[in-house]
Amino acid sequence: MSATEKVKGPASYFPSIEKTYGQPIEHWKEIIRAQDGKAHMQIVTFLKETHGLGHGHANALVAATLAEKTS
Repeated sequence: MSATEKVKGPASYFPSIEKTYGQPIEHWKEIIRAQDGKAHMQIVTFLKETHGLGHGHANALVAATLAEKTS
């Protein structure tokens, strides 16, 4: 991807997530992977309640991480 192409989809949230919560994206993906077997929204709720993430950030992280399994 060239420097002029805009990141789209869930990954577009990643810079804000790292800045807001002070952890790299891989940190959050590891937490999400440890929730194996849970549904998307169950993991979103877990991140919100346990780690204080906002809904949009949690949803973007879960969507991106779960999409890795299917690609």
